Amino acid sequence: MTLSVNTNQPALIALQNLNRTNDDMQSVQTRINTGLSISTAKDNAAIWSIAQEQRADMSALGAVKMSLDRATSIADVALAAGESVSDLLKLMREKVVAAKDTSLTTTSRQSLNADFQGILKNLTQVINSAVFDGANLLDGSQTADMAFLADADAGQAITLGLQNLTLGGTINTLVATDDILTSVTAADVLTRLDATMSAVNQAIGNIGTQAKQIDAHSTFVAKLNDVLETGVGNLVDADLAKESARLQALQVKQQLGAQALSIANGAPQIILSLFKGQ
Repeated sequence: MTLSVNTNQPALIALQNLNRTNDDMQSVQTRINTGLSISTAKDNAAIWSIAQEQRADMSALGAVKMSLDRATSIADVALAAGESVSDLLKLMREKVVAAKDTSLTTTSRQSLNADFQGILKNLTQVINSAVFDGANLLDGSQTADMAFLADADAGQAITLGLQNLTLGGTINTLVATDDILTSVTAADVLTRLDATMSAVNQAIGNIGTQAKQIDAHSTFVAKLNDVLETGVGNLVDADLAKESARLQALQVKQQLGAQALSIANGAPQIILSLFKGQ
């Protein structure tokens, strides 16, 4: 090997090795700090791209979950109101059946009719109050069935059907002008009331069925989001136990590299000894 003060090949090699070790240490420290083995496209473009796509789906599923939660709340409010309507119809039927008694006095019949009219008004109030976030499935204010997000591409929807329980509709055939002041009118009201009770209970059952479907789909979406999160983690998460061991090894290599560079830098001093005594 040629001795020269202009070119110190061992020092150059030692410096290259030390720089390589420093670069490796920086990479390990980045993985430890971020917890990710692939945090940028520079680390691994293909895997980073796949992970980003999955993260986009996860974000979209967050919007789907929010939409389904809103659907659940709207359905729950409608169910609570619908069950109250069913209970009111049962009370109403009690009054109507009592009004069919031909032996009732005028005063008693008027009292029964007043109770009947009060329940009718209460029924309307319950239906009009069944609102969540501006949506009411029961009062006929919606023009079409409500559709909610079902997948991350917004290509599928899950539906809540409208059930118009207002007076004078196809489900609730009672009207605000109904009375039970005579046994004849009471008999007419009873016929329509029985049909209304059956239709209302069926409508509430339909909402309950749809609400159950929404709950099931919401559970699936939550599980799917967890699976995607786990999948992304499998792709990009760093094994911190291995990174810790790797960091310890690199720290030793760094110290040895610095020592080797120091020794290589001292090599030209040998040249001075060749000229002693000259």
